[in-house]
Amino acid sequence: MTQDLSGLAERMAQRLQEKLQPSLLEVIDESAAHAGHAGSNGTAWGTHFRVRIASPFFTDTSRVARHRLVYDALQDFIAQGVHAIAIETL
Repeated sequence: MTQDLSGLAERMAQRLQEKLQPSLLEVIDESAAHAGHAGSNGTAWGTHFRVRIASPFFTDTSRVARHRLVYDALQDFIAQGVHAIAIETL
């Protein structure tokens, strides 16, 4: 079964919008920079992402708690093959 990787960053961003109502959000597919590394799928798409996010849900929470909120929101993407998510919370 082949996974449709086109638009994956957009779908991840949509999920984060729904779950965390961010005031700032960027989801960047950095997979091409990780070609040949662990978790790479050979397509240069859909395995390694960077998320920059600010959310009212982060108020008075630790960095670990903010990252957990992001990971929890994206759990089904991780289960389907996203290998790494670098998270920058603002």
